[in-house]
Amino acid sequence: MKNFTFSWILIGFLLLSSNVMAQNGTIRGTIYDEGTGEPLFGVAVSVVGAQLGAVTDFDGDFEIQLPEGIYTLQASFISFNSLNLEEITVNKGQVTLLDNLRMSEFTSDLETVTISAEAIRTTEAALMTVKRNATQLMDGISSAAFRQIGDGDAASAIKRVTGVSIEGGKYVYIRGLGDRYTKTVLNGVDIPGLDPDRNTIQMDIFPTNIIDNIIVSKSFTSNLSADFTGGIVDIETKDFPEEKTMRLSIGGGYNPSMHFNSDFLTTEGSATDFLGFDNGFRAIPTQGIEDIPQYADVVGNPGGEKGQLYQSILKDFNPVFGGKKQQNLMNYNLGFSLGDQFAHENNTFGYNFAITYKNTSEFFKNAQFNLYAKPREADQSELEPLERSVGNYGENNVLLGGLFSLAYKTDYSKYKLNFIRLQNGASKVGNFAFENTNLGAVFEADQYNIEYSQRALTNLLLSGMHYSKGGEWELNWKIAPTLSSIDDPDVRVLRFRKPNNTISTEVGLPQRIWRSLEEKNLIGKLDLAKNHSLFGQPAKLRFGSSYAYKQRDFLIQDFQFATGNGTFTGDPNEVLVESNLFSEENRNGVRYSPLFIPNNPNSYDANLSNIGLYAHSEFTPVAKLKAIVGLRVEKFDQYYTGSNQTQTIVYNNEKVLADVDLFPTVNLIRSLKENQNLRFSFSSTIARPSFKEMSFAEILDPITGRTFIGGLFEERTQGGTEVLWDGKLQATRINNFDLRWEQFLSAGQLFSVSAFYKTFDKPIEMVQFLSDPGAFQPRNVGNGTVAGVELEMRKSLAFVSPSLEAFFFNFNGTLTSSKIQMSEAELMSRQLTAREGEKVVKTRDMSGQAPYIINTGLSYNNKLSGLEAGLFYNVQGATLNYIGFGNRTDTYTVPFHAVNLSLNKTFGASEKIKAGINVQNLLNQSRQEVFRSYNADDQIFSSLNPGTLINVNFSYGL
Repeated sequence: MKNFTFSWILIGFLLLSSNVMAQNGTIRGTIYDEGTGEPLFGVAVSVVGAQLGAVTDFDGDFEIQLPEGIYTLQASFISFNSLNLEEITVNKGQVTLLDNLRMSEFTSDLETVTISAEAIRTTEAALMTVKRNATQLMDGISSAAFRQIGDGDAASAIKRVTGVSIEGGKYVYIRGLGDRYTKTVLNGVDIPGLDPDRNTIQMDIFPTNIIDNIIVSKSFTSNLSADFTGGIVDIETKDFPEEKTMRLSIGGGYNPSMHFNSDFLTTEGSATDFLGFDNGFRAIPTQGIEDIPQYADVVGNPGGEKGQLYQSILKDFNPVFGGKKQQNLMNYNLGFSLGDQFAHENNTFGYNFAITYKNTSEFFKNAQFNLYAKPREADQSELEPLERSVGNYGENNVLLGGLFSLAYKTDYSKYKLNFIRLQNGASKVGNFAFENTNLGAVFEADQYNIEYSQRALTNLLLSGMHYSKGGEWELNWKIAPTLSSIDDPDVRVLRFRKPNNTISTEVGLPQRIWRSLEEKNLIGKLDLAKNHSLFGQPAKLRFGSSYAYKQRDFLIQDFQFATGNGTFTGDPNEVLVESNLFSEENRNGVRYSPLFIPNNPNSYDANLSNIGLYAHSEFTPVAKLKAIVGLRVEKFDQYYTGSNQTQTIVYNNEKVLADVDLFPTVNLIRSLKENQNLRFSFSSTIARPSFKEMSFAEILDPITGRTFIGGLFEERTQGGTEVLWDGKLQATRINNFDLRWEQFLSAGQLFSVSAFYKTFDKPIEMVQFLSDPGAFQPRNVGNGTVAGVELEMRKSLAFVSPSLEAFFFNFNGTLTSSKIQMSEAELMSRQLTAREGEKVVKTRDMSGQAPYIINTGLSYNNKLSGLEAGLFYNVQGATLNYIGFGNRTDTYTVPFHAVNLSLNKTFGASEKIKAGINVQNLLNQSRQEVFRSYNADDQIFSSLNPGTLINVNFSYGL
């Protein structure tokens, strides 16, 4: 890997050096159709007073090599007004960039538009034009904005897009709909993130200087994959950097409540943890052993061959169960990127390279993870605790990422190769005071946790674009294989019962867990477009296909340790010392039991395939009305190999999900004025369960004490007479209706009002598992609806005073009403456990849908000085999270009032130096989820205080 990285860096330097040696300067630009926002193919760009010029290609790009000096350019295109570009300065060996150039269709009263060079690079005019004329509801942010505001990564940048919020600093949520209904793609292709069970990939791994645009589509068109509802985020990377770039960045983050803390909890790790992976230090002791001996096999003959092997394995378990206190450091990150393009004869080559390293630590004091339930007596309303856990834990997280792309363009074709490699390692160590009241007798315990998780992703994307002469036909193809893995080596949890420091099955035996996941993905897409005329107006017919294949291997190997006749002092690291272990002399010593033998529901193989076909037409049936009508069909099949715990259900590549669905879509755009649209859209989409959800897996999170249970498990009442869940998880079908009025003003100002309505057939929600406290399972619930209104506004304060022209007020507010028709089993469980005076109705809120979201802020953007600042506020209303069942009540998120401050500055005309500071959670709010029940006080489900984080970043263009 090191040699590979060094080779590409060396190639980059050679390419850079060859360009620097050029004696001429370079003018590069991109020309768009002002009316449609699409690039213009075949525009003649000439140098006034010289016999030099160029013609734009299918991307609207042109390039002219000129000696040092000041020039005037003229752009001409049939049926369009000419465009004069004056006072263009060309410097030797440097690139003069002219982006966002727009040409308007010919009018009799205006034949030539003249603009000065100073005005060319200051707006997102091209993207705003695209947004105004887009076939679907969309928002976005362009590379021009990245240069102005100095955001270092995609997560920072996309927070500025209306209707978008970032969860955990990484993942995108749109219109308050969570991960299940939001999707992130890269260059139009679905790739898994570091967590393959998420629809969204981590946004903070993409440096902004390799991104061309980030487009957020809030409505569906048939050329997109049908598995999104809230929105789809497309990160479009640059194929040809506008100008030569080589940038080094460094940053740091300081949280007064977390960093340089002598109470920070950690433990010994491997020598490669700082790179995001374990070097084998945490390897499983049974690695390579096919017939793992068990205690019952060897207790009578510990000196035999199996007994010796059993003892050898036992001694190989790392005896450390508890962490140690050690002062931690602040967050820090490093980044390096370079890119350029150069021409050879009539062809163009481009490359981008970026490497990112981030090392962060968090320390949560008095973290709470609790379980509460309704009392047995109906006249008692206050919730009773089942389990309470309060304590501290520290987490160290490392992310190492590399991105590399090559692009090659001819007169009528473009090819692109993208390579991404991500490596992530996270270590967690915690100490908790645990209290249990669920087993009939109250007991208290000291709990110790150690976890390590490493994740890796390797993705390759090869794509091509081809145009016929004259641009009548367009062909696009993409193929993207991905390998991803997650390994949790040696997860450890131990409890000592107080006050005597005893260990028993009641308090929970010590556990060691090894988890592994490997997934292979292959995505292919083929799209064709035909430009033609319909009803006397330009029209476009699009059709194509897609193919997706995914295959996952998952395994959990779980060991428990019975402690025999051992006595302990309360030191978690003494339990597995050699003198306490089972041996020929100590046959009642500590021994291990492999819980995955003989049956292991946590071992499964799964695969799926999805074949899609679509066609849609973009046309103008009457003046000022644009219609986009399409149909998509997807054939989806998912298979599973695995069994339940008792082996009563065994699947051997069994088809567990199969559907053939039609997804119609209609988008209508009525142009009321040149800068106003009225939009209507209808579409059908789908949300399918993940591999993990469509399984028998039981996955424990030892720190929170919560267990995920796969949706294939059936749950019955304790007597077994009534089925609470039948284990038949299905996909969710959604119908989407959107109506929006939008007005686009100068200087990127915007005002829009939207209304939307969605219907959900069998939505999937996380429901509390009645027979296992702290366990949660994905289940289909009754049909639901979501209705909402949305107001978006970006307004300059120049209307107050011209001196306030650089100040902008931003507001995005969403108000929704959601309703789920409860299933018969859920309704009955609520009626049976209702409190006195409580009226149980057949409907409730929809899980994951916020009742309101507010994103607002005041920003300052001085384009001449390169100074950008902003104060931003975000809040989301109390949102139903986990669904109660029986005496288990619902959990809700508590509104988190996030107030963030940012300040960014670029220095010099060349913008080589960029610096910024960002302060998160100025109000020092805690993130909480609570149990909520009729006529009862809210009780804490989970509580974490992220503190106030101050981030500082600095970058320099070499």
